[in-house]
Amino acid sequence: MSESGAPFVNEAAREVVLRVAGGTKRFGDLVANDDISLELRRGEVLGLLGENGAGKTTLMSILFGHYVADEGRIEAFGEPLPPGSPRAAIAAGIGMVHQHFTLADNLSVLDNIVLGSEPMWRLRSDLRGAASRLREHSRRFGLDVHPDALIGELSVGERQRVEILKALYRSARILILDEPTAVLTLQETESLFRTLGQMAAQGLSIIFISHKLDEVIAACGRVMVLRAGRVIGERPATGTNASRLAEMIVGHEVPATRRSAATPGEPVFELRGVNAGTGGRDRLHDVDLTVRAREIVGVAGVAGNGQGSLARVAGGHAAPTRGQALLFGEDASRSSASRDARGRVARIPDDRHALGIVSDLALWENAILDTANRRRFARFGIIRRREAKAFAEELIERFDIRCRGPDTPTGLLSGGNMQKLILGRVFSVRPRFIIANQPTRGLDVGAAAYVRKCLLEARDGGAAVLVISEDLDETLSIADRIAVVHRGRLSPPRAAESLTRREIGLLMAGQWDTVRDAR
Repeated sequence: MSESGAPFVNEAAREVVLRVAGGTKRFGDLVANDDISLELRRGEVLGLLGENGAGKTTLMSILFGHYVADEGRIEAFGEPLPPGSPRAAIAAGIGMVHQHFTLADNLSVLDNIVLGSEPMWRLRSDLRGAASRLREHSRRFGLDVHPDALIGELSVGERQRVEILKALYRSARILILDEPTAVLTLQETESLFRTLGQMAAQGLSIIFISHKLDEVIAACGRVMVLRAGRVIGERPATGTNASRLAEMIVGHEVPATRRSAATPGEPVFELRGVNAGTGGRDRLHDVDLTVRAREIVGVAGVAGNGQGSLARVAGGHAAPTRGQALLFGEDASRSSASRDARGRVARIPDDRHALGIVSDLALWENAILDTANRRRFARFGIIRRREAKAFAEELIERFDIRCRGPDTPTGLLSGGNMQKLILGRVFSVRPRFIIANQPTRGLDVGAAAYVRKCLLEARDGGAAVLVISEDLDETLSIADRIAVVHRGRLSPPRAAESLTRREIGLLMAGQWDTVRDAR
């Protein structure tokens, strides 16, 4: 962004640095990209939007050489881009920063950046020269990070700077950012936008992929929307708004999430002075929390501050190392399977690949994977396939899961469509306690709005809901009370109406005294 806060567009340099013409990619009968044409200019920040399965990831994978287009041509800086070669993409000046970082925690910043960038035959690394070059990039683009710092000791925002520096170190002139603000605090997001403005001002071109529409408007000069693999339209970011973009993305108006007041009931889940962790290391420290029936408690925080341990304890997959956890007034360390079987507890995991689905199974098999649904569609160990597939068809229709039917291998679904499958499975059993860990991560604006509506309906139906989310807008829109986790400690939950986005951002950054003093 410019210093005035408006999206930066370098009008003085309009050279086309990346051109896609007629890009088409098919996976069997599925057309993921359908005759896509795109131009990116020097010094431009282009926002790329679309529903889950719209073709954004496929297009970026083609640009970075992971996929080969079936039709069309790609040019980078006026030269044809060799297909199917990430090495060629990097050599052409294309860099990509993925949503999930690929850094080695036990190595330094410098080691991570140099790793893989030097010829195998070189006997010694030129670390002094690399450090000098790294400091120059850090100074030039305002990406402050110490070369000798260990990755494992850095904040999430600092790790993202390292990922960006890694691309710049490899001479990237086109930078693709995939969901770059998904795990950042408000303050870190503002810092990233300042960095993007500096990059654009110095001639770098950026493709900014995000489901956060307000951020796209703030960061980008132009926005392009994909739907069902085709370009639906594009427009300047200035003069548009989130509701108009949402309508372009899904093809109809997206209703705003509106939380009505509710009267909480009896406590369903409680933590009393709980410590918990894995590998002999506690990630939660002296945590107190109560979630009542007909209530949504939101837990905000930057990734890696203990959310995983909190979700495992709440779901019965881990026992506290100290303190007490109660579920329905009973010891929460009891068998999670017995709770699932009665349909009392349901979980939306943060890692859908590792904890939510089995990629090698068909969609209908994953639809009945939880204990409650297995009992519903199986008798004496024999699965009633016809009924199970009919159930999967219902989920496909209700949750708009983009696939070729219930027999689709689940591993072929996009990440967002995998999440929709998990959500459909959860809401089908009408649980009394829901642990929703990053429930809308990777979902488009329409799907995210539907998930929030389902969580509010579950609350109104009497369920207790614990939502663990890194999305401040999500937390503020559905939570009745909000707590913030930082380095394993949980702030006292407060009514959502009593907190601002900036205050939550400060709490997420660990500045609890600042918020307390301001009050």
